[in-house]
Amino acid sequence: MAATAQRTEAVADITWEAAGVAPRNAPTAAPDPSHATTPFARRALAALRILLGWMFLWPFLDKLFGLGFSTESAKAVVNGGSPTEGFLKFGTQGPFAHMFDSVAGAWWLDAVFMLGLLGIGVALIAGIGLRIAAVSCTLMMLFMYLVTLQPATNPIVDSHWLMAIAAIVAAATYAGNTWGLGRRWGSTALVRRYAWLR
Repeated sequence: MAATAQRTEAVADITWEAAGVAPRNAPTAAPDPSHATTPFARRALAALRILLGWMFLWPFLDKLFGLGFSTESAKAVVNGGSPTEGFLKFGTQGPFAHMFDSVAGAWWLDAVFMLGLLGIGVALIAGIGLRIAAVSCTLMMLFMYLVTLQPATNPIVDSHWLMAIAAIVAAATYAGNTWGLGRRWGSTALVRRYAWLR
C-alpha cells in the first residue's frame, strides 16, 4: 500500500510539473535578496534610479556646455566659467555661509563638483557602482544642504535628503539589475571580490 501511494504521489507531481504548476507539497522558494519582491516594484525602483541619475547628469552637461537652462553659454565650464562660484557667493545662508563663500570658484572644488555630478549620474543611469554612488550622493547632498541651512520653507527636511535617500534605496534594493547593467556588473570577478563596488 505504501509503495502504491508513493507511485501515485510521484505521478501527481509529474502531472503538476507538466502543467507548469509546482506540486502542492513542494517547498516554497525563499525570496531572492538580490532584488525587490515583485516585477512592478523592480521596474518602479529602476525608474526611480534612472530619473535620479538624470537629475545629476543633466546639470553636469548644462554647466559644462552652457546649454542655456541654468547656465548660459558665456558661463559654461568650457568657456572658463565656474560651476560653483555663483551659487556659493549668492545662494549661501546660515552659519556656514562664510566658509563656503571663501572657497567659491576654487578650481579643486569645481573639479570635485563636476566629477561628482558626472559619476553619480552615470552610475545611477547605468545601474553600476550604486553603493559608491549612494555614498557620494549623500555626501554631496549633505554639503548642499549645509550651504542653504535654515531654508525658509522647511527648516529640517528638503529635497536634498530625499535625493540622498533615493540613491540609498536604489543601492540597497539592487535597482541596477532591472533596466541596467547591474547584474552583469555584479557578476564580474572584480565586483565579486570587492562587494562595495556593486
